[in-house]
Amino acid sequence: MSLSGLMKLGVLPVRPSLVGLMIVLTVVTGLIEAVSLLALGPVFTAMQTGNVLFLAFGLARQGNLPALSAALSLAAFAAGAVFGARLESVAEARGWRWLGLGLYCEAALLLAGAAAGWSVTPRYGNPGAPHLAVTGLLATAMGIRTVTSMRVNVPGLPTTLVTRSMTALIGSSALGRDSAFGYGTGAWARRAMAVLAMFAGGLGGALLLRAGWTVGELLLPAAAVVLAVALAHRTLPRLHTG
Repeated sequence: MSLSGLMKLGVLPVRPSLVGLMIVLTVVTGLIEAVSLLALGPVFTAMQTGNVLFLAFGLARQGNLPALSAALSLAAFAAGAVFGARLESVAEARGWRWLGLGLYCEAALLLAGAAAGWSVTPRYGNPGAPHLAVTGLLATAMGIRTVTSMRVNVPGLPTTLVTRSMTALIGSSALGRDSAFGYGTGAWARRAMAVLAMFAGGLGGALLLRAGWTVGELLLPAAAVVLAVALAHRTLPRLHTG
């Protein structure tokens, strides 16, 4: 198999420091999705597959799922992805640290979401205007993040979803024994960490909501962690997508 093929399968080593940063961002995604689904929704702001289905079910008026939140999140995510793609490609062309720049923008949007939702009480179903405003800010941030993660391209660590990581983990395990997914290599560890990181973030967010934290109180530490990751990246060599 070619070198590029092995890289796509995630069977080649990646700098541990970069893997660690992507793991931390995956935890943040789990936390944000806990806020989105349990406190603002039902809606997702990173995993847009769910919103496509929520929108379809809402338009069919089945399942008591409002279509407005899903449509807003999809539109805001798309806007964030467009902004992120243009921003980071231009930044890289000029020799700037595009990864850090994307994360700074994400952190700013999360801070704005924390400010807008500081006194917003978590609500599941029938979101009000403040809930929709925070949803739009989070979805925009996650659109930028998804572009950033895809440009970084750490195999098995997309940071905003874990379906592919889980499938590859199972396929490369002693049960799957599929060499196409890197059976017999150490790639399984990175994939397992991605799944556990998303779980940990979601669990932590749900527990904090249960403890009475407001939307803003949950988003403030999320923004701080993303900003810390952006600053930590400055100690690493610059990334090039070419």
